This record gives sequence, C-alpha cells and structure tokens, in this order.
Amino acid sequence: MSLDQTLRSHIQQAVSALFNQNVEALQIQPTNQEFEGSHTLVCFPLTKISRKKPEETAEAIGRYLVEESSIVERFNVVKGFLNLVLSEKVWIETLQSIFANPSYGHLPSNGQEIMVEYSSPNTNKPLHLGHLRNNFLGWSVAEIHKAAGYQVHKVQIINDRGIHICKSMAAWSLYGDGETPQSSAMKGDHLVGKYYVEFEKVITAQANALLSKWETGNFDGIAEDIRQKYQKLNDKLSSAKNEEAKKEVSSEIKDLARSVTPIMKLASEMLRKWEQKDPATIDLWKTMNGWVYEGFQETYNKMGVDFDKLYYESDTYLLGKEEVLKGVESAVFFKKEDGSVWVDLTADGLDQKVLLRSDGTSVYMTQDIGTAILRFRDFPKITGQIYTVGNEQEYHFKVLFLILGKLGFDWAKRCYHLSYGMVDLPTGKMKSREGTVVDADDLIAEMVEEAEKQTRELGKVDELTPNEAKELFRMIGLGALKFFLLKVDPKKRMLFDPNESIQLQGFTGPFIQYTHARIRAILRKAESMNLRVSDTDLASAASLTAGEIEVIQVLSQFENKVREATKDYSPAVVANFVYDLAKTYNQFYQNIPIFNESDATKLKVRVALSRAVADAIKKAMNLLGIQVPERM
Repeated sequence: MSLDQTLRSHIQQAVSALFNQNVEALQIQPTNQEFEGSHTLVCFPLTKISRKKPEETAEAIGRYLVEESSIVERFNVVKGFLNLVLSEKVWIETLQSIFANPSYGHLPSNGQEIMVEYSSPNTNKPLHLGHLRNNFLGWSVAEIHKAAGYQVHKVQIINDRGIHICKSMAAWSLYGDGETPQSSAMKGDHLVGKYYVEFEKVITAQANALLSKWETGNFDGIAEDIRQKYQKLNDKLSSAKNEEAKKEVSSEIKDLARSVTPIMKLASEMLRKWEQKDPATIDLWKTMNGWVYEGFQETYNKMGVDFDKLYYESDTYLLGKEEVLKGVESAVFFKKEDGSVWVDLTADGLDQKVLLRSDGTSVYMTQDIGTAILRFRDFPKITGQIYTVGNEQEYHFKVLFLILGKLGFDWAKRCYHLSYGMVDLPTGKMKSREGTVVDADDLIAEMVEEAEKQTRELGKVDELTPNEAKELFRMIGLGALKFFLLKVDPKKRMLFDPNESIQLQGFTGPFIQYTHARIRAILRKAESMNLRVSDTDLASAASLTAGEIEVIQVLSQFENKVREATKDYSPAVVANFVYDLAKTYNQFYQNIPIFNESDATKLKVRVALSRAVADAIKKAMNLLGIQVPERM
C-alpha cells in the first residue's frame, strides 16, 4: 500500500470513529508551500457528516490522527484545510519501500488495451516542427499509459493519397526532369516537398493570370458555370460592407481561379486516374511515396519514436466508402442531386458534412471512418483510441465520433481526440505549401550543434572519448527539444525558443540530465568507497533532515503523477514532476554534504536517497522519450 493510500485509510478510520459514518471520497492534496505539512485534507465536504464548522471538523480529525495514528506527528488548520505533518518514521519507511522496488513508478497491469495514434503525416512533404510536437506527445502518452498498466498499440495513419499528394506528383511530372533523391543528393521527403512548394508557386502564378483576364471580361476557354460563379462572387465583393467580408469573398474568388488552372486540372486528373488504378499514375505514386517513406524513417530514427503498426489511407479509404454507401442504404446518410453523399448533424448542434464528392472521390472523413473501423477489427480488445491531432481538427473529430456512433459502433464513445496547440516561432506561423516551415531534420541538427557548442564551452567533455562526446551532444540536444515541447500542457499553443530550451539551468531538459549525471557521479564515488546499501540498512535510520524529507516527499508522488498524466493525457505532468524532483534534490545536495557525514547510517541513507532519485529521474525522462547521461 502506498503512502497516500495508507494516509487515506487512517483518515477514513478517524472520520468513522469521530462521526460514526463511513466516507469513501476524500479530497487530499499537497500542502501549500507556505504552510507546514506534506498532505492537506479539504474538510468542507465533511461538514455534512460532522455537523460542525469546517475548522472544528479539521481540528477534531487532526487531534484524532495525532493521538491514534502512528503516521501523523502534528497538524495545523487553516480555515477548513487540515495540514498534516507526517512522522520521520513514515518517510524512512517510504524511502525504504521505494529503494526496494525496482519497478517503482510503473503500475501493475490493469488488463486493458488501448491504441494511440500519432504522427500521421502526408506523403507530400517532410516532417516539420509541428510534427515533432505531435510525435513526441503521442509517443510519450503511449509510454505513460504503459507505465499505468495498459497494453498499448502505437499506430499511425499515413495520408498517402488524395489531391495534396497529386499536387507534388503533378509538379514533378511537369518540372522534375527525372530528378531522384540519388541524383539530387536530397532526402526523399525533402525532394517531394520541394515539388509541393513548386506546385504552389505555379498555381499562384496561373491563378493570378486568370484573375487578371477575368477582371477585363476575358473568359476565353472558361466554362460557363465558372464564369457565372465568378460574376456572382464579384457582385458579392462589390456589396461587401466591411474589410473582413471583402477578405472572405476575395479568398473565394482566388480559390475559384485556382480550381481551373492547368496545373490544378492536372492534379485533379491524376487523382481520378489513381482511383481508377491507371498503371502509369500508380507507378509514379508508388515511386514518389517510396522516396518519402525512406526519408520519414530516417527522421523517426533521429526522433527516437516508433510504431507497432502502420495504416495507409490508400488501404482504408475504400472501407470508408463502403461504410458510407451502407449508411445511404440505411438512411443514416443522404445523397444530393449531384450524387454527393452527406450526413446531417444539425440535430447534434453541428451542420451537414460531405462524405463523398459528386465524382465519387473520398474526403478525409471517409478515410477516417474506414480506419477507425479497421482498427477495432484488428484489435477487438482495445478499450479506446487516442488520436493525437492538432486542435485545428477539433470539429473534424467531433463529426467523426458522431458519425461512427450513428453507424451503430458503440466503441465510438471510447474514442478520444488528444487535441494540442500549435507550435509558433518568433517569425510567425509555419506554412508548408509556401516552404516557410522549420524542417524537423534541420531543427534536430541545429539543437545537437548548439548542445555541442555550450557543452564544450562549459568544459563538460574533457574526460570523454570523441564517440562518447558525440553521443552526449545528441542526447542533450534532442532531450532539450523534447522536454521543451512536452513540458507545456498539450492544450496550450506554444512558442518554441531553441536558445531557452538548451540552457543547463531552469525548467529545461539539460538541467535534469545534468542532475542525473551529477547523482551518478556520487554513486560511482560511493561504489569506489565500497559503500553498499540495502533496504534493511535504511530500517535502522533514526532521523532525517528537513531536506531529505522534502526529497522523499516529491519522490513519493511519482506513481500518483503517472496516474494523473494518464488521466489527463498530459506528459507535462511528468515533466513538471521530474523537474521538481531534480530541483529539490539539488537544493538538498547543496545544503547537506554527503561524503562528509561521519555517521555510517546517515551516509547510507543519503546514498540510497540519491540512487532512488537517479532511478526515478531516468524512468520519468524515459516516459518523455528522453535519455539521461551517466556523465556530463
């Protein structure tokens, strides 16, 4: 039984003895730093049982615990809050229990399976800074769920088909001149991304040329329905009453022009040919996607993320189409006059959503319907799916889960959208099609370079071999990047500051890595002194310093933080815990000498405490996907 469980049990006994009623739900929280104590019982909810004022209720429970409980030494009451000071014996036993448990921080199996989706890139461009947050977040959530006792399946859906993929294919077929990753000495995903940007440049130029003609009344070669749409939009623009309305209509006019440009017509024709399985189109698609997959895998290896199973949109969209057509037959969906298929969600407070275009081609929603169904068929025991996708897609997932429910899939209730905020840069928002993204490969390389620069300046590599130093730079650079992106609540939008993330002081990954390396040096010194500690040695400890108790107090919350991070789908909970642990240990280390201690038992306690902290730091950082060095 954990310390928190033991304390809860003692408080329940006190309530039962004092007020002759049993209570299951208790509000226990960490004590505010300005008051003495480690645990605080919120007594306001207990006044219905005690029939006393909150302060009187707290006083009664506090006195009972001091007199009857073996674990509470003293207490103080602040309004209706009962702050408890636990005995030194409790903290010694807590350390002893943690020290003796090699699995501390990981909970036993709960018999449940869960699936976590992350990454899910498009095969028309390389991974960028936004993908880094997505991958690190999804991978960490998966590992935290493992630590909480779940069997986890890590998956991604690769968006390998659709008009966006055909855009890169169209640009390459027009301007590529046979260029390959080998001939260009470029990573395959970078090469394909180059042509996605090229497509945008060409379509912008072609659309602007069309608009210039249309403005003069020249509609040569343009279909009558397009001319009529343009004129209606132009009239709408003239009557727009404010700048926001004008901007919206102007955007519609540009989109109309883009839709009939030669290069867009080529991309659309490629999509139709792909769905008709035209051999030449399929061959080009397979070739360019193959380039991208090789590039992605190289980046994933650098990131340190992996997957248990890959799903491809090109495989799942057909299943989605089948289910949509079944939904039409059962009147869950409806067809419009042009043949397009829609779902009406107005009764659910949303609107109508297209599921199949008039030409029969699929949309993203179609593919996601098929993918969700296929996954539950592949893994029938999973209790739910976690989709790691940016908050720009919140509406999409509301619609998806509603549609799945309307199709009769009860497991739709067990699907969860892990919505996270976008990552901004000092220069503004990233735009893939304009080539203004921060490439993931480049950013990782820059972080490693900066880690090397700062580490060398601090003289931290003097005793390392060249290979050891190279590995240390990689570990620090990648650790700084991951920690910075994970320490913020996933729901929050964030500004990435590379310089701040790499610092050895403050709320950073390198600070925690350095703390771990410092503790490992302490443990190596203890080993050189032939100082061995067992959990039985700790039983003979008579007292602890306030600094030692503070460290044990933070350390004892590890498993609670794993539970909290699992419930909230938030690696930030673990990041904050491990930072607090490293910070508290450093305060202890600076104030209390370890090897100057003449008392053998006290010395062993401090070595044991150091080892327990190092182990917890390593496990917690591993849950974030971050390695910690033995030397630094």
